[in-house]
Amino acid sequence: MRLGGHDVGTIAAADTVVVSPGIPPGAPVLAALRARGVGWVSEPEFASRFIASPLTVVTGTNGKTTTAALCAHLLCAGGVNAALGGNIGGGLGPPASALAGVDPVPDRVVLELSSFQLADIRDLTPDVGVMTNLGVDHMDRYATVEAYHRDKRRLFEAGDERTTWVLNADDAAVMAMARGRSGTHLAFSLQGEVDGGAFPVDGGAFLADGVLYFSRASEGTRQVARADDLRLLGRHNLANALAAIAAAAASGAPRGREAAGFGDFAPLPHRLEPVGTVQGVRWVNDSKATNVAAAASALGSLEGSIVLLAGGTDKGEDFRGLLPAMGGRVRAVVAYGAAGGRVAAELAGGVVPVTRVNGPFEEVVAAARALARPGDTLLLAPACSSFDMFENYQQRGDAFRALAGAARVGEGEG
Repeated sequence: MRLGGHDVGTIAAADTVVVSPGIPPGAPVLAALRARGVGWVSEPEFASRFIASPLTVVTGTNGKTTTAALCAHLLCAGGVNAALGGNIGGGLGPPASALAGVDPVPDRVVLELSSFQLADIRDLTPDVGVMTNLGVDHMDRYATVEAYHRDKRRLFEAGDERTTWVLNADDAAVMAMARGRSGTHLAFSLQGEVDGGAFPVDGGAFLADGVLYFSRASEGTRQVARADDLRLLGRHNLANALAAIAAAAASGAPRGREAAGFGDFAPLPHRLEPVGTVQGVRWVNDSKATNVAAAASALGSLEGSIVLLAGGTDKGEDFRGLLPAMGGRVRAVVAYGAAGGRVAAELAGGVVPVTRVNGPFEEVVAAARALARPGDTLLLAPACSSFDMFENYQQRGDAFRALAGAARVGEGEG
């Protein structure tokens, strides 16, 4: 092991170079390797060479963790030995490489993969590939949205005629990216029954009249569960559930057994996670909403008036993208952290008052709490990463949860 720098000569002499997803493609060490004609792979690519199980790979801009975790949960509920891992983090699953030595060998491995990881895959071939949606993210790393989407496209390039694709029929960018790819195409939609349309599909999952259905030509249409069975907040989580239903079916879940898993699938930490009610105000932790699309989705998923906490480390997005989702929902915004000035400036043109707080996170939450009224939701959906104040989004969400707990204690003592 060598720490403190990159010895390019030693690295270039290795049989295989495995690059951390945290190293951007323009990093000097990669430029030096490229100049020597040395290639590299990502950790999931390397791991896949030692994983004997068929792979279900889940990616997308938002919703991939919930979709991957629910897919694995539904498979296990149906008696399939499914292992979950990859980029999922948060204690929910290990890196892909940790699954290579699992004994006994799982029937199925479900991997969540980021665009950073997909960029450097070579031979990894998904048996089932899921694209939850395509939006804007990581503009602090990519020069353009097209470059970001190009890395997402690696999922489709990695498949073959045996791959089953699970596609968001409500997302035109996803459907356009998948068009013409060989393999079986399943779709999912919140807009009612999936049909072929201009882009033929082979069935899929859909929501109609509060019921989640799965349909495939070989087995017809069947009810899987009621939307009310899902314990997750937000309409976007119904889309994630539909994606998980289709992915689980394609991954070998026994027909008719999925419903058993819905009722006991708990909300994942930091993803529209209710963490308490204080003086009539509900506190919701969506610290994982690290981009504008995710924060806007959270706003659109909650009922009633909202006080929004937004800020953190700037990822280069335009925060005015939040304005349509804020209308009629948000009472006030508290802008904070390194990106707080730009959040405040770009949202100031709306009809919602914006308060800029320059202090520590405790002061940020206290300011938001002071603005909230009984019946409101105090929502942490930062639209930014967390690295200005915290090590990661989990630590930020844990801090918010702890402040909610302290506020509940204080309420009881009062």
